[in-house]
Amino acid sequence: MKFLKKKKDKSNRLSEAPHKKNRGPLINRLDRYLISKFLGTYFFSIVLIISIAVVFDYNENIDKFTTNNAPWKEIILDYYLNFIPYYSNLFSPLFVFISVIFFTSKLAENSEIIAMMSTGMSFERMMRPYMISAAIIALLTFFLGAYVIPEGSATRLNFENIYKKKMRPNYAQNVQLQVEPGVVAFIEHYDGSTKTGYNFSLDKFENKKLVSHMTANTIKYDTLSDVQYKWRIFNYTIREMRGMKEKISSGTSTDSIIKMEPSDFLETRNQQETMTNPQLKEYITKQKDRGLGNVKAFEVEYYKRYATPFASFILTTIGLSLSARKRKGGMGLYLGIGLGLSASYILFQTISATFAINADWPAIIAVWIPNIVFTAIAFYLYTKAPR
Repeated sequence: MKFLKKKKDKSNRLSEAPHKKNRGPLINRLDRYLISKFLGTYFFSIVLIISIAVVFDYNENIDKFTTNNAPWKEIILDYYLNFIPYYSNLFSPLFVFISVIFFTSKLAENSEIIAMMSTGMSFERMMRPYMISAAIIALLTFFLGAYVIPEGSATRLNFENIYKKKMRPNYAQNVQLQVEPGVVAFIEHYDGSTKTGYNFSLDKFENKKLVSHMTANTIKYDTLSDVQYKWRIFNYTIREMRGMKEKISSGTSTDSIIKMEPSDFLETRNQQETMTNPQLKEYITKQKDRGLGNVKAFEVEYYKRYATPFASFILTTIGLSLSARKRKGGMGLYLGIGLGLSASYILFQTISATFAINADWPAIIAVWIPNIVFTAIAFYLYTKAPR
């Protein structure tokens, strides 16, 4: 009986051994090979294409840099050192697609994919290292776009406003905003260079009834004070309404805490690109609370930072499905298709964002429409991929 039991246990272990062997590690040597190929090609394509873009950009703007006496230190450190990560991240979907098409076509051309599948590897299993690589790129794209690049974009845009476009916003006209619930401020003209507003009024409401109305000739932001929202008000008059009674007071100058800042009046070009995700969310909430509706561009930027990283998975699936089959003609056809599809994705993304800003589409829907459409394309091509 003991002999039979030992024999049975031994046969069970032998029957379990192939099952354990088939499962294998999550990432094996072949996976590491494909991941290194994917990421290596991705970063190489970034270096190659962005280097060419820097050369073209410099040749186009050298006259402006010279005419406006842009220092070399600022050209390199403030402009191009922030130009490179911004455009690398912006066109990351393009680089992902090019990378997948390029190195997968080489694998197919060298019959390496045929060799993989001849060992029993399924197309789904072959996708694992591709999806791991796409996940690494997606996380990197999101982190850089949401927290790192915005600070550099502020420096880059400031350089462009000074030395390229000569467009530094210094004034605003007829600004009205809700600074607190029931408190509405109005400035007829605001001068950003002196942080001074002219023809200022501040209305306070209780239960939708006006209880206080203040007017002033000028109002100036106190930049030397440690207190936030501190303003100096000159030549003011205050009317307070309590039922049938009205109290009027005036003075030449006074200090007041009004919850608004100079940045609330001056919106710079592409200001949304200079904010991190927490800053964007706070700004959108604050502007909506104030009753200002011109935050579509900021909402689009906020949601786009979450939607764009998913393009890595979508375009990787499309690229692998297109180029995994060995065909005559080499990789030229696949590269052309890849460039066309990735360019159309970026174009589609831009068009939908424009509709959200100008046609009042919901920002979150406009941003995710390209992903939804290209997910359908990816699924179709996936079903047609070689098995």
